[in-house]
Amino acid sequence: MATYGYARASTLDQDVTLQEARLHQAGCDAVRSEKVSGASRAGRSELALLLQFLRPGDTLMVTRIDRLARSIKDLQDIIHELRAKGVAIKATEQPIDTATAAGKAFLDMLGVFAEFETNLRRERQMEGIAQAKAKGAYKGRKASIDPREVRRLRIEEQLGPTEIARRLGIGRASVYRVLAIAGA
Repeated sequence: MATYGYARASTLDQDVTLQEARLHQAGCDAVRSEKVSGASRAGRSELALLLQFLRPGDTLMVTRIDRLARSIKDLQDIIHELRAKGVAIKATEQPIDTATAAGKAFLDMLGVFAEFETNLRRERQMEGIAQAKAKGAYKGRKASIDPREVRRLRIEEQLGPTEIARRLGIGRASVYRVLAIAGA
């Protein structure tokens, strides 16, 4: 029966060193870490490896439950998967121990709050973008396709959409979209 730690930071410029140190101090035999969003399980290869590797009687430890998942559905899916394997979950900074009824209840409450926080952050971001657009400060990202060059290659060089896409390093669907707008 081993204890494995999982540390996660949401972005590449964030650091997981403090989480890793706390997990080692808490007695983890090994710690896996990654820098990827916790909004879903997609792209979280270290978590997937741990979930595959854990055996009955093992413990998965995190510093806080939001390091494990940011959506209640993902958290519940992970918890369900771990419980089915006979794996306990603990957090170093929160009173979570799924071996107890109180720990299970607290875990569910923290999952709800983690998802709520994510939704609030998304709402604030959308409000900020709307304000910036109203002021004319938000222009969106710079266009990556030059419609004039697409039309020039089509008309002057009489290239087909596949060749235009290859030359410009863009998707063929983008070429079709530009040509449809231009009526070419």
